[in-house]
Amino acid sequence: MSSEAIRPRGRPAHTPGTTVLGYTPDGRRVITGGSNSAIRIYTVGQDGEPTTVDEGVDGNLGIGATNNSFIMGAEDGTVWQYEINSGRMEKLLVRCALPVRDIGISKDGEWVAVASDELTVKIVNIEDMTKVKYLREQGKGVKHVTFDPSGRYIAVSCTDGILYIYSTASEEPELLRKLDGVIRRLEPEDEATSRAVWHPDGTAFASAEATRDIAIYSTAEWKKEKVFSGGHNGDVTAISWSPNGALLATAGADGQILLWETKSQKILERYDFPNVINLAWHPTRNSLSFTTSDGELFIYDDFVSREHQPLLQKPLQAAPIFPGPLTEISDNVRRPLASRPKGSIERRRGGTPDSLDDILGGSDAGMEDFVDDDDGAGYAEGMNPFGKRTNEHLDDPDGHADKRLLTSFSKPRIHPPLQPGSTPWRGSRRYLSLNLTGAVWTVDQETHNTVTVEFYDRELHRDFHFTDPYLYDKACLNEHGTLFSNSPRDSSLATIFYRPHETWTTRADWRTQLPAGEGIRALALSDSYIVAVTTKDYVRVYTLFGTPYKVYRQKSPAVTCAAWRDYIMTIGNGPLSSDGRTAVLSYTVENVKRDEVCQNEDVVALPEGAELRSVFFSDSGDPCIYDSEGILLILQHWRTQGQARWVPLLDTKQLERLAGGRKEETYWPVAVAQGKFHCIILKGGDRYPYFPRPLLSEFDFRVPISDTPNKELEDDEDGSAAVHNEGAKFEEAFVRGNILLSLFQDLLSSTNATPTQRAELARKELELDKILLQMLAVECREGEDRGMKALELVRMMRDRNGKMVEAALKVAERYGRGVLEDKIRDLAEKRFMGMADDDDELA
Repeated sequence: MSSEAIRPRGRPAHTPGTTVLGYTPDGRRVITGGSNSAIRIYTVGQDGEPTTVDEGVDGNLGIGATNNSFIMGAEDGTVWQYEINSGRMEKLLVRCALPVRDIGISKDGEWVAVASDELTVKIVNIEDMTKVKYLREQGKGVKHVTFDPSGRYIAVSCTDGILYIYSTASEEPELLRKLDGVIRRLEPEDEATSRAVWHPDGTAFASAEATRDIAIYSTAEWKKEKVFSGGHNGDVTAISWSPNGALLATAGADGQILLWETKSQKILERYDFPNVINLAWHPTRNSLSFTTSDGELFIYDDFVSREHQPLLQKPLQAAPIFPGPLTEISDNVRRPLASRPKGSIERRRGGTPDSLDDILGGSDAGMEDFVDDDDGAGYAEGMNPFGKRTNEHLDDPDGHADKRLLTSFSKPRIHPPLQPGSTPWRGSRRYLSLNLTGAVWTVDQETHNTVTVEFYDRELHRDFHFTDPYLYDKACLNEHGTLFSNSPRDSSLATIFYRPHETWTTRADWRTQLPAGEGIRALALSDSYIVAVTTKDYVRVYTLFGTPYKVYRQKSPAVTCAAWRDYIMTIGNGPLSSDGRTAVLSYTVENVKRDEVCQNEDVVALPEGAELRSVFFSDSGDPCIYDSEGILLILQHWRTQGQARWVPLLDTKQLERLAGGRKEETYWPVAVAQGKFHCIILKGGDRYPYFPRPLLSEFDFRVPISDTPNKELEDDEDGSAAVHNEGAKFEEAFVRGNILLSLFQDLLSSTNATPTQRAELARKELELDKILLQMLAVECREGEDRGMKALELVRMMRDRNGKMVEAALKVAERYGRGVLEDKIRDLAEKRFMGMADDDDELA
């Protein structure tokens, strides 16, 4: 029993029976429902009487809330939405044939998942209830349903003791895992819980076991990682993480609420409260609310004692699924550490450790079976005496350049090295490469790493993993092979290692070392060559079989590189501005095979204050960059010296899904392929993808020509608003089509075009003419005074066979534009007679 200063009093809220509660996300209100029809709305911080809603239905068993409304699921199968301030019943969202058991609302507040005694879980759009998704794999009724904080998964707890994990990344939810033995088999009316309760960082969930322990399962491998044991002597009835994930509260049928420290899985406090069946932490305060089967609500302010309050005041903590201590979820924030004995993790990480509360030894539980050389390629070689990893992908090898002094002057602040497709360490894991082929990721095992290579197309390639004593910190992956490199440590040398996926010899992988004192800043792999830019600003080019092919020094300090077939692109820091910062980045594009420089030390088009996030070649071989402003650019006319320019293909901040501030998300670039931008959607404040491997999303190109068309824009009397929106859409399509056409023309001019490619060129030109024809129709609808622009559009048509001009005549005739019709007819005759040229008058 803890020494509570003030024990809260129970507030009679409902008749005895199931009593549910939920906070609004802003923490201003607590809403409760129960076995009677009344709904109570309590204002946090006030002891007055709650607002009572009497028009509800009997038996509210599920609850969810946003800042503006709350949703109740009832025993009669109905799910109603209520207005938060007045408590007014707004609308019926969905009706089930059997009792509703639980409600889950997505973090963005757009979807509500409804669990009932039916076999199917319904996911309903709150704004448009006609939009419904279904989870159909369950074999029994559902007791609980929960969204994970990132919005990627839904956990469905079935009454038959099976937990179903669905992915929500695609339009239709997809079953990812069917986990047996994770939760108990329970009846819908049982007070014990089988809910999967997600950790706030979204990488793990907690669930109650039949042994009355609390198990933690990671989303990386969907396996048990930790156990909170020795707590309750009765069935666990409720589980709730603190908002920062540092504490866990559980309630049991033994009449106790337990407060756990998640890092050590130790009990900090015990509180005697009988019949507790639901728990909820306040989103920001030191307060826990809970309801009982007696129909009472308790609001326990100052729930965490002063002794343990520092745990609650920490930033978001990582889930307890990693070996040793928890890490703070603030990517690579560094805090001063206590002195360590020689050989500690701090020394192994090159003196720049990740932000850790404490550092202990240990290795991943259950990884012994994982760490093996399963393809017999000989990776598990003798352990080296070297240290551990660094964050060199983020910082200069000597640390932050802008935090040290050289005599009395600050060193110049330059763009840090960038390895495309790589992420920082988060806990003990990180991605070394992530692209359309698959992913390469590594796990810190203290004395060594373990590396996993996974493919999207597992019919073409087999996944593999191996023990990594060399501590590889960079990797590239394509359809032909996997490339690795590490950084020099102590007396060791930087190493490049390449493993082809297929070979007709016994063994074709190879390893080479760089000269002493030289590290690798970035790697690139193409179908023909391997490229490394180094800390001595060398560009080193190898063949795929390890033959050194070329080495030269860049004119500017190296930042990153990319490769495609015979082409390589290197990027370096340009000249410094007056404040000591890099003014620009410069790039060079070279054809290695022909020893031909296409663009030499040209400028990378980044706006002031922006940073380079990634660089890669598209699937058709055009260089692309993605910057911190969320803009994707492609290099046009790069095969001709002095003609290259960076052209925007997409401004992700103008995506319609972000209109009106409905979503808070950013995009992590992966590739440009099949005429689309492939990326990973990052929710909230995330900057990098994490485990499990996220699903890829794709967006069509849209050149930023004007503001996002507003679908809700009301027309005026003559419908001009709709016409304007339509015209803006065609204008963007025309500019985009011109860009893609020019890229395709440049490709054909540099290769021996095939008949198929020539036919594709003609098709692209025809598509552009069709867009011009649609723009002509818009101009004709605008009125006779737009005739000059309308004729200009006709003149812009390539129209190889005259059919498009004929179509233009019909458009002008349809809208009764006689003068324009005559002008188009004159233009057609001049073209037919070979008289039209660029100097013809428009009028």
